Amino acid sequence: MNGLNFPRFWAKASQGAFSCWRWSNTSLEEARQQAALAAQRLAEMFRRGELKRGYGYQLTDRPMREEVLREFRAPSGEMAAAVTRNSYGCQVLNTAGFMFVDVDHPAKPATLGGLLGRLFGKGSGASEAGSAQQQLVARAQAWCDQQPGWGWRIYRTAAGTRLAATHAPVAADDPIAEAAFDWFGADPLYRRLCRVQRCYRARLTPKPWRCKHPKPPARWPWPDAAAEARFRDWDRRYATVAEAHATCELIATVGNARVATDLGGLLQFHDAVTRVGSGRPLA
Repeated sequence: MNGLNFPRFWAKASQGAFSCWRWSNTSLEEARQQAALAAQRLAEMFRRGELKRGYGYQLTDRPMREEVLREFRAPSGEMAAAVTRNSYGCQVLNTAGFMFVDVDHPAKPATLGGLLGRLFGKGSGASEAGSAQQQLVARAQAWCDQQPGWGWRIYRTAAGTRLAATHAPVAADDPIAEAAFDWFGADPLYRRLCRVQRCYRARLTPKPWRCKHPKPPARWPWPDAAAEARFRDWDRRYATVAEAHATCELIATVGNARVATDLGGLLQFHDAVTRVGSGRPLA
């Protein structure tokens, strides 16, 4: 089941106009060697005219370059989950078997009627989002009717809905996961990431720009001590402004109410860090 793979060592190398990152679970030197070889191969392919348009780094075709902040281990010793920091500074829960389904609700373009409705209290984007979430709750119930024993916790997010399957662990490469993604209309990029990385992801902390905070000045691994110091200062200020926000809010539980023993601790951790029940604005 375990697809968690966050290499400790990363290095970047350049050859002419080509640069690339490579990784190692063994040493920084090995990562540097791999990066140098990869950059050299790219340059040689370009010279031979073999480099196809669009070739290059894709978010889901290799391990994710993210600093691991915390690990959760199963009784067997295998890593069950990890908290990492993504490229824009948010903490993310990565799980081997705790299934999350994220569904984005596209913002509709403003219309004169919609603007007037919001001005005079006769309508709002919030009511449209609420309708979309109600439909997802209904679909979750229909799913549980067809898949006895399943249970879902359904959360409102700033731009959509998050569903968490709490009845039992579900491997990200299990066909039932793909069926659930189809059923709920999960984000396509998220679906591909889960399939290739063989894990699920759930953002724990608010997006900085929704807290009126800038994006981080540097990304791990830090190129030098000064860059790390700048990031740590940014992170301290981000933690302060993030305190005023929540990441998601529970709106419904559907189906089997029993939370699997394997998932209980992770669920409590998720709800605590995302500030479920705090009543704070979502970001």
